This record gives sequence, structure tokens and C-alpha cells, in this order.
Amino acid sequence: MSIRTTVESDLDTIRTLIEQQPTVNTVTLERYNEYIVSGYYRHDWSWVLEENGVIQALVIWWGPQDGDQPFSIDGVYFAGDGDPVPAWTALIKHALEIRPAEAEQPEYHLFLSGDWESDPAVVAAVEPRVQAAAAAGLTEVTDRLRYEWLAEYGLPPRSTRLRFEPADDEAFVSVFQRVSEGTLDAATARDIARLGAEEAAREEVELYQTMLVGDRGWWRLAYDAEGKLIGFEIPSANNGGPVVGYLGVLPEHRGHGYINDLLAELTHQLAETGAVQIRADTDFGNVPMAKAFERGGYRNFAVRRVLSFPEA
Repeated sequence: MSIRTTVESDLDTIRTLIEQQPTVNTVTLERYNEYIVSGYYRHDWSWVLEENGVIQALVIWWGPQDGDQPFSIDGVYFAGDGDPVPAWTALIKHALEIRPAEAEQPEYHLFLSGDWESDPAVVAAVEPRVQAAAAAGLTEVTDRLRYEWLAEYGLPPRSTRLRFEPADDEAFVSVFQRVSEGTLDAATARDIARLGAEEAAREEVELYQTMLVGDRGWWRLAYDAEGKLIGFEIPSANNGGPVVGYLGVLPEHRGHGYINDLLAELTHQLAETGAVQIRADTDFGNVPMAKAFERGGYRNFAVRRVLSFPEA
């Protein structure tokens, strides 16, 4: 068997596999056709394992349009007989082995319904994918609750005790760093372990600056009536629509419900841009954030399972 990147002549086979194996794969035929043109999917970011010229397995990675490397796995497919885990493991390992050492560590995201564990077909699809990712080194499993606000739910009351002001990048680097103290967000904790608090904060600011649709002018710092900095909120958007980019309350001001004020302001800001749907994720372990979403009128609609490298 051999591994290679996909080429134009593979398109019919790729599209057939996407149509035949939709369970737990993020890729849809419509998404694939759009992204292979726009650059979020690329032939040199997709790999197949073939035997005697016949494709046995396929892995499709997603990456930013202007990126040099893909960031996350969007779909894995198997056309052979028997256990798919060895084939998927080989494909994921191959992509990791040729990845530059300085590149950001990639992840594998599985988008699942809230009750997915009660569906035997979904469980049967998830398990071998988790096994293959783990065998390739992506052993860290983080489940994130997915929340959604719809216009029909109504807007939460806007804050009357905080004022919101724009600020430059250095101000946001500083507040990101301060808010990361004692974080309950697994991805932020991994970034701090990898880079240190200041560099992790700078990477976060850069990430949100490059969000595909989000507007840098939306970002706000929050102050109380005495002028004390309380926290910050970043409304944003990606190619799926408006999202809660990031919310944070400084450690010394936690426990006073300010997260509700930040989320309400962010929701109003996005609604004022015409948003009728806003989505957000938070780790299962971040109970305060999950409760804030529920108080703010957001409803849990799904789960995102993130497979990643463990903290160094």
C-alpha cells in the first residue's frame, strides 16, 4: 500500500465516499465542492491510502485560506475491507510526520448531537476514529458543549453597570494574559503550557484578528462605574456565521456575575450587525460559562469532541 495526496482525477471517488459515509464527518458534498475551490480544502492537504491503484482510505484536512498548513481533520473515510483504524492511523501519522516542527499543533474535531452516545451507529463511527487519532498521538480528548442563540429566543437584558470601550492590541494581550489565570478552558491551558502566558495571549489575539469574517472593531474592554477594568468580550464570526469569540473576567472580579454582562453585550452587538443566530462552545468542565450561556438565553444543541496532542 502507498500514501499520496489527492489529485483532480480522484474527485469522483472522493465525492462518492463523502455521500456514502456522512456519519460524524464534518464534510458534506456541498461543503467539499465549495471549499476545494475556495482553498479551505486542498489536494495537498488530503491524503489517500491506495492498493494497486485503488483508494482504500481518505483523510480530508481543513485549513485557513491563506495558511501554509492545515489545522484540523474534517473527515476520514474507508473503502476497504476489515478494520479501518490501521489505515486511518497511517494517513494521520503521515500528515503529521511531514508537518514542519514549528507549525501549530493540529486537532481533529468531531461534531456530534447532544445525545450521540445513545445512538449505536454514531458510537460505532466515533470509536475507531478516536482510536486512530490516539494511535497517531492525538490522545487528549476534550468535549465541548455547543450553544446557540436564535433571534426568536429574545435578547438578554443589556448591562447597566458596565461600560464597553475599544482598545488596541497590546491592551487585549494584557487582559488575555490576566484572564488566563486559573482558566477552565482546556485549549487555553494547553497553549499556556506550550508557550507561556504572554505568548499564548499574543497567539490568541492574532487568532481572533484572523477570524474569517469577524470584525476587529467589535472588540471591547469592560469597565465598571469607578473605571476599574473588569474584563473583555470579543464578538466574532467565521465562515459558519456569528460566534462568541471570547469572554473573560479578571480573576479579582470573578464571582459577581460579570460574565452575564459581557455575554449580553456581545449578543446585542452581533444582533445589531444583523445576526439571527450566534453559536458558541465551552468545555464540559467550564460549568460557570455553561451556566452563563443558559442564563443568557443560549441553548445547548450539540457536542464538539476535540482530539489533540497532550500538554507537554
